[in-house]
Amino acid sequence: MTIPPQHEASGRIVPQTILDHAGHGQPDAGDQPQAGGGGGATSDSPADIPLHHQPAADGSPPRTGEDFDPELIESARKIFAGPVAFLKSAPKLEHLPAPVVPEVAFAGRSNVGKSSLLNALTNRNGLARTSNTPGRTQELNFFDVGIPLAFRLVDMPGYGFAKAPKDMVRQWRYLVNDFLRGRDVLKRALVLIDSRHGIKEVDREILAMLDKAAVSYRIVLTKADKVKATDLAAVLAATEVEARRRPAAHPSIIATSSEGGMGIAELRAAVLEAIG
Repeated sequence: MTIPPQHEASGRIVPQTILDHAGHGQPDAGDQPQAGGGGGATSDSPADIPLHHQPAADGSPPRTGEDFDPELIESARKIFAGPVAFLKSAPKLEHLPAPVVPEVAFAGRSNVGKSSLLNALTNRNGLARTSNTPGRTQELNFFDVGIPLAFRLVDMPGYGFAKAPKDMVRQWRYLVNDFLRGRDVLKRALVLIDSRHGIKEVDREILAMLDKAAVSYRIVLTKADKVKATDLAAVLAATEVEARRRPAAHPSIIATSSEGGMGIAELRAAVLEAIG
């Protein structure tokens, strides 16, 4: 799925594959869960996994991420229990809302569970559109949080599908790249990674884009309830190692489950922490 990078008029080099989405075609063969877990991380023995990522003696899941201050977690709970509303979709830069409050963006592969996680984060079933067709979201979708307005969440287009029309791929690629580079109020991107697979090459392309754009980002594991506790501990450790090598990445990883609620309180706190 490797395609030579494209040059924008400004001279920036942008990988073409990261925004090949829109549900055209099928996921690549690597999208199927690997036996025993994801991303090859399950080869680690317990001794290779940091203590803070190892599952408990009773087999319960490992810690979902860093320890947040209880006051921050409670403040985040209250904010997300308040008003949260869809604002608008932006297919082009000229349609972006005025940059008047901090923003936190969510990025991830087309079938990573982004819409479900946004719904769980805001405790609302239908806030973000979910679909059986991965990649249905093709625009930047903005959500207002709080009255008075405190900050915005941005649902970015999914990536990872290679059979979208080339002109649409080009449009989405430029939209996201220019948004990341030119949005001063964007405080952090949360990059969602499927716990069953770990970081894949297509994910590394957007991580590289964020590094190059100097946009602070944090990796969030999704679907953590779909893997065994030992496998989750291994993929947490492997993801943390990779994050620590990247200049714009937050060193701590959060593991979540939109269905079971795992890590949602920590994710809310991470959003609040990001906006300062």
